[in-house]
Amino acid sequence: MDISDLTEPTARGLRLAVSGHRRILGIAGPPGAGKSTLAARLVDALDGLAVLVPMDGFHLAQAELERLGRAGRKGAPDTFDAAGYTALLRRLRHPEPETTVYAPAFDRALEEPIAGAVPVPPDVPLVVTEGNYLLHDEGGWAPVRGLLDEAWFLDLEPALRVQRLVDRHVRFGRPRPYAERWVAESDESNARLVERGRSRADLVVRPHPEN
Repeated sequence: MDISDLTEPTARGLRLAVSGHRRILGIAGPPGAGKSTLAARLVDALDGLAVLVPMDGFHLAQAELERLGRAGRKGAPDTFDAAGYTALLRRLRHPEPETTVYAPAFDRALEEPIAGAVPVPPDVPLVVTEGNYLLHDEGGWAPVRGLLDEAWFLDLEPALRVQRLVDRHVRFGRPRPYAERWVAESDESNARLVERGRSRADLVVRPHPEN
């Protein structure tokens, strides 16, 4: 499916948004597949009917990763607060009147989560959430799929995805040799794990290489 004009994703998102109840759409996929780009474009296209809540806001803080000895595996399933993310999704599924829920975001420049950065008003009908492990079925991630009304898996050609990942690390200040080593040893290990969840998606989206 070519998403260059977003026609089909927007139509699916719109059907969820106008269903009459709060719905949650999850966009999963390996690192560098373009999840945040697709999610942001979809929310923009729905023009006030949706809000974006990224899973990356539940990264553990760098100091905590170092305390746990996991800083060298940042991005792996156990470097997130999966229970906290699941609790937020449950809360978002049942909005309380006149109560705005605040979700965290992730600042790539700081490499740290930012609490209370994303307001989710109770009258917004669709929450779009994106991240690596929405379809992961182990540990604290296992309940997530059941909290999504619809889930998509974003599948970008691997060589292009790796190139984009390296370029992104460089753009945020990493030397290119470091970025290439990190992608090969960490990001691609996580990508193989994420790939196992593909069969749990309702839709596999294959982006156009230019997007």
